[in-house]
Amino acid sequence: MVSVRRSIVVSVLFTVFGGPGIVLVFVPWLVTRFQIPPGQPAALRIAGAILVATGVVPLFESISRFIFVGRGTLVPTMPTEHLVVSGLYRYLRNPMYLGVLTAIAGEALLMRSGGLAIEFLAAGVAFELFVLLYEEPRLARTFPEEYAEYRRHVRRWLPRLTPWDGGGT
Repeated sequence: MVSVRRSIVVSVLFTVFGGPGIVLVFVPWLVTRFQIPPGQPAALRIAGAILVATGVVPLFESISRFIFVGRGTLVPTMPTEHLVVSGLYRYLRNPMYLGVLTAIAGEALLMRSGGLAIEFLAAGVAFELFVLLYEEPRLARTFPEEYAEYRRHVRRWLPRLTPWDGGGT
């Protein structure tokens, strides 16, 4: 059992220095130096900023849900003790990944960056492969009955219009 305090520390460190920090901060900074092109129409700036803000919400919601509901972290080496099927996970099996992709798309739009558009595509492929080859098989082994039921009702990438009521955690 992982303590809540340890889960918070590990999750914050992983978010800042690991996956999310790398794809949402480090790579965009390397590619664009966070420079918004001069003359960028206000509508594009606003749309990009909205996508970034909208995209980070599922990331932070997932992190807190993994810590406080799942009793673990989003780090694969310190997984949750319980299958998390509440919150945004009632609508979609991978809200955190979809949120990160939404934020990358917003950054690409905001900074009018082809490099970030390529990062968006690469991250999408990487997420799909990680989910298919590691995450789903591990969840099926760890939570065989719960995860099978969850998969029957909640899609991987396309959100449900109504929340699934079959989950508890």
